[in-house]
Amino acid sequence: MIGLLVVDDHPVVRDGLCSMFAREPGFGVLGEAADGAEAVRLAATLRPDVILMDLRMPGMDGVAAISELARQGSTARVLVLTTYDTDSHVLPAIEAGATGYLLKDAPRAELLRAVTAAARGEAVLAPSVAAALMNRVRTPEAGPLSRRELEVLELVAAGNTNRDAAAKLFITEATVKTHLLNIYGKLGVGDRAAAVAEAFRRGLLAPGSR
Repeated sequence: MIGLLVVDDHPVVRDGLCSMFAREPGFGVLGEAADGAEAVRLAATLRPDVILMDLRMPGMDGVAAISELARQGSTARVLVLTTYDTDSHVLPAIEAGATGYLLKDAPRAELLRAVTAAARGEAVLAPSVAAALMNRVRTPEAGPLSRRELEVLELVAAGNTNRDAAAKLFITEATVKTHLLNIYGKLGVGDRAAAVAEAFRRGLLAPGSR
């Protein structure tokens, strides 16, 4: 049984999702929340397997909630379910620790599969989101590495595996892989060793980092 927490500020959306999953064998809705702060509180007590998280909500938004859940060491997988698929929404959510990112127009069968996959810790991305991330990788950015990307790179440089880095940063292994792809794109390299070497060459990493 996959325990779910549904988070959305629109009651009609919450009701629809709760009703859908309640009818499906293998799923159980443990609770629902109207904002990020409530989601964080409920996650601590209900301990869901998967949290369906909207992004734009009053008070604490979805990205802030995902970050706080990671900070608290929550084991719940967060699957973003939103109407926004632009880089400015996708990347912060994934960087914060989301396991997957789906759009609200996803077919019912796709959503059920996504929740099941997320519960196993697998990365789940809507096709348009996956395409956007691929474009980011193929088109290196002039911008600097983010704080989180530097943290991942420091851990990789110190010999940590993706799994080790994920555990130390309280994010999923799939999220670490996404960060590495972004790092490769920004540095114009194709693998971990080259990324570390290029980072040292650019002065992004100092000898003895982690």
